[in-house]
Amino acid sequence: MKILAIGKNYVNNIEDITVQKNGQQIIFSKPASSLVTDNYDVVFPSFTNDLRYEAELVLKIGKKGKNISENEAVSYISEIAIGIDYTAKDIFDEYRDIKGPWDLGKGFDGAAPMSSFKPVSNFPDLNNINFDLKINGTQMQQGNTKLMMYNFKEIIAFISKYMTLEPGDLIFTGTPAKGTGQIFKGDHLQASIENELLLDFKMI
Repeated sequence: MKILAIGKNYVNNIEDITVQKNGQQIIFSKPASSLVTDNYDVVFPSFTNDLRYEAELVLKIGKKGKNISENEAVSYISEIAIGIDYTAKDIFDEYRDIKGPWDLGKGFDGAAPMSSFKPVSNFPDLNNINFDLKINGTQMQQGNTKLMMYNFKEIIAFISKYMTLEPGDLIFTGTPAKGTGQIFKGDHLQASIENELLLDFKMI
């Protein structure tokens, strides 16, 4: 199983998509050990003083594919969940400054809490899915897939040019352009898709 993620994929206004879209999708990966499922609480990593959250929709790939066309891409999605892409920003910045890999800042244990999945058939319009994140009861992020620079079809087609997608692979599809911030030990995170609470855990 691969866990892939796309960076800087949302805009604040639909009009900004054509301005900022250049075809260069930012793709990175996380190890399977970064996943936390079943709404288990997440241990706050001891090595960072600046942990940042990003709520993202997560696609599960349902069948094997390589060089997938955009027209066929949706048929490769089996389910959708919501997750958090955590970044240890101090660690991340330290390695980015020396042009090193992102792994330690993005791939640590607990860096990818994720909800249970809903069948893709539950979503009649993949370009109009609402999702949100509350922290300690306060709404911090709201997103809608219409504000993605690269939609699900484009993400799948792009990735599959470079690597074969296989059943069970996960793709974190980017976070809303506003609302990301710092997380602290003891915080309570609740993330929903279309007002259905799916992800609910605490940092311990």
